[in-house]
Amino acid sequence: HFDIDKDELVTMKPNSGTLVINIMNGGKAEAYEGVYQCTARNERGAAISNNIVIRPSRSPLWTKEKLEPNQVREGDSLVLHCRPPVGLPPPIIFWMDNGELPQSERVSQGLNGDLYFSNVQPEDTREDYICYARFNHTQTIQQKQPISVKVFSSRYSKPVTERPPILLTPTGTTSNKVELRGNVLLLECIAAGLPTPVIRWIKEGGELPANRTFFENFKKTLKIIDVSEADSGNYKCIARNILGSTHHVISVTVKAAPYWITAPRNLVLSPGEDGSLICRANGNPKPSISWLSNGVPIAIGKDNLTIMNVTDKDDGTYTCIVNTTLDSVSASAVLTVVGKNTLKLYDSNTVFNFYGLHEPGVWHYQTEVPGSQTTVQLKLSPYVNYSFRVIAVNEIGRSQPSEPSEQYLTKSANPDENPSNVQGIGSEPDNLVITWESLKGFQSNGPGLQYKVSWRQKDVDDEWTSVVVANVSKYIVSGTPTFVPYEIKVQALNDLGYAPEPSEVIGHSGEDLPMVAPGNVQVHVINSTLAKVHWDPVPLKSVRGHLQGYKVYYWKVQSLSRRSKRHIEKKILTFRGNKTFGMLPGLEPYSSYKLNVRVVNGKGEGPASPDKVFKTPEGVPSSPSFLKITNPTLDSLTLEWGSPTHPNGILISYILKFQPINNTHELGPLVEIRIPANESSLILKNLNYSTRYKFYFNAQTSVGSGSQITEEAVTIMDEAMASRQVDIATQGWFIGLMCAVALLILILLIVCFIRRNKGGKYPVKEKEDAHADPEIQPMKEDDGTFGEYSDAEDHKPLKKGSRTPSDRTVKKEDSDDSLVDYGEGVNGQFNEDGSFIGQYSGKKEKEPAEGNESSEAPSPVNAMNSFV
Repeated sequence: HFDIDKDELVTMKPNSGTLVINIMNGGKAEAYEGVYQCTARNERGAAISNNIVIRPSRSPLWTKEKLEPNQVREGDSLVLHCRPPVGLPPPIIFWMDNGELPQSERVSQGLNGDLYFSNVQPEDTREDYICYARFNHTQTIQQKQPISVKVFSSRYSKPVTERPPILLTPTGTTSNKVELRGNVLLLECIAAGLPTPVIRWIKEGGELPANRTFFENFKKTLKIIDVSEADSGNYKCIARNILGSTHHVISVTVKAAPYWITAPRNLVLSPGEDGSLICRANGNPKPSISWLSNGVPIAIGKDNLTIMNVTDKDDGTYTCIVNTTLDSVSASAVLTVVGKNTLKLYDSNTVFNFYGLHEPGVWHYQTEVPGSQTTVQLKLSPYVNYSFRVIAVNEIGRSQPSEPSEQYLTKSANPDENPSNVQGIGSEPDNLVITWESLKGFQSNGPGLQYKVSWRQKDVDDEWTSVVVANVSKYIVSGTPTFVPYEIKVQALNDLGYAPEPSEVIGHSGEDLPMVAPGNVQVHVINSTLAKVHWDPVPLKSVRGHLQGYKVYYWKVQSLSRRSKRHIEKKILTFRGNKTFGMLPGLEPYSSYKLNVRVVNGKGEGPASPDKVFKTPEGVPSSPSFLKITNPTLDSLTLEWGSPTHPNGILISYILKFQPINNTHELGPLVEIRIPANESSLILKNLNYSTRYKFYFNAQTSVGSGSQITEEAVTIMDEAMASRQVDIATQGWFIGLMCAVALLILILLIVCFIRRNKGGKYPVKEKEDAHADPEIQPMKEDDGTFGEYSDAEDHKPLKKGSRTPSDRTVKKEDSDDSLVDYGEGVNGQFNEDGSFIGQYSGKKEKEPAEGNESSEAPSPVNAMNSFV
């Protein structure tokens, strides 16, 4: 007994049996691990719930292991093992490298978390295949150490060899699987092989359930939801590629805790009547049944408890208990013994309503009787629980309905209808699968609903063969001839008798692979990329199934121009129905091909016709693989090229066209040259120097010219001119001249800047103009004198008597300027040659001297004048 009062973290909801364990704010889940049961009691007995198991979620650490690098050859199979820690509940597994790892028919993750490669390719080379385990309940993700895979490409070893399929998982030819009823059944087959095998699933002696079957992981996983005992059986997975097939059979057993087919229902009887309480259950193993009356055992092993000539003493609760080794269930029904009751209504009409188990809870209008009438006879369905109510009606309207009566179970009768949608389709060459749509519960008309399934071969004087089944909607007839018609009928029956004779339908036993290959296969080559293939149809009897069409397999054997074989890639074209010809597009020119034809039915393909060889004619080649232009000189260029990747015939020549391009990108005259097919280079001479040329280059077969590639190149310029330019540019005098020009431009810019800031002549400049030294006055060229200098903006006459004294001093009245204005006065600094190096105050800048300089020693005045 669990004492709720002693644990503050455990409570029970008011007016409910729900137990609440709250460990959000403290407490450990491990403390509440165990098996729980709930007990309910009243004065008539007790009921105990099923076991409820509580286990805390766990996410253990990954076991450390030393992982060796995987070195594998291209085309081989490979399995990378994850081996995640066993958590509670089990973790969700996924693989990644530096991102999400894409999966395909070739590479996929198995149910056990391992990563399977049907065949490895060079792009599978990685250093960091990582398996992750996500534990959702603890919100943690754990990571396995990275796994390295190195794939050795066949380019550096032997060619890749195609391989027929072999199963990577499961191993062997057979295995077993047990699943519980109502769960999801997962079956897996992963195969190795090259090309990558394709997986197909079948159920031996039956069919995969249409609405509950799903294929996952590129059909490597078969998933059946909500499984039942009918899903037990042998499931075969078949892995197939062009080199063959292999298979594995998984024997599935579905076990079931007991479950109800028909639980006992409440029963209302009048004294002296007979009644039955029905308790039907199923399970695997098959359950046993026992009865209790008001808690006292009364019967064992009966699913139908009959009570004869009831009395008040039979009133009470009857409990049916169903036991298996897996579990037990129970259900109760109340038997009520009452006298006859009538409902009296006056001065009104009466509307009678009822509801039955075919639509529980939905009231249906039944009939209307005069208000003076208090009884009525109703036509009802057999073996259905009904409840009734009455509504009074007058001229004003309707009354509220009366309280519903107790439920009444109508008496049983034999069925009055048969199952619908009866079909017969074989799933294997030696069986016939008969299916039908079961009757609804209210259509059974009585207990013990079963079906009589009958069949006989059509057009053969055979007797009907019959079998009676229950609780299923399918029956499989084994040992039938392959694909023959059958007459089929399914009849309903119950404990009271049969339904009317059913109608017949026509079905067929299972198909088998066709026996005969198409004959007289002919190929008519239309052009270098298209051919037409013809064949004779196979006899319909040899098809052994529904004719679906024909498949043409064709593949390139070799290129006739290169004589080198390559990996054979077969192509398939399907032609539906009874067609006997088809077109093969997309062929490669000047190649040798093989093809064969096979007939197809619902089971698969028949044998192949003998391989037919045909050749395609030459076509135009592809463009040359490359064109390089090297070694440019004044008048020549060297061209090198590679032969076309797809010659599509015998090359007879190359065509070279070229033309000059001027500076405005205009094209000059086009020149064309034909080059022998065995050449791979050409020196093109007599070109113009320093000229760009555009080249067009293609290859030719006898059919014509292929697509061209283009390139451009430039011849180098004249060597003498280039040499002179280099010599001049490296002469010292040339460099000095350029520096002087740059300096002169800089000085002119400075002068312009100063003049613009001062707005006209400077005082020193005016004085220099007024007291010009006669010794340095310009003279005209012809008569010994030059024209007088005048400022373009100042045409005033020059001042008199302002000549600088011979002692090179400046009088105050002669000039208001002083050296203080330009530097540091008489303390200004001079170079060794007498030039002024004092800091300039920023008022004036130097400009180039005009005329002949005096040879006299420099003075402050000269230094000052040099700024004018």
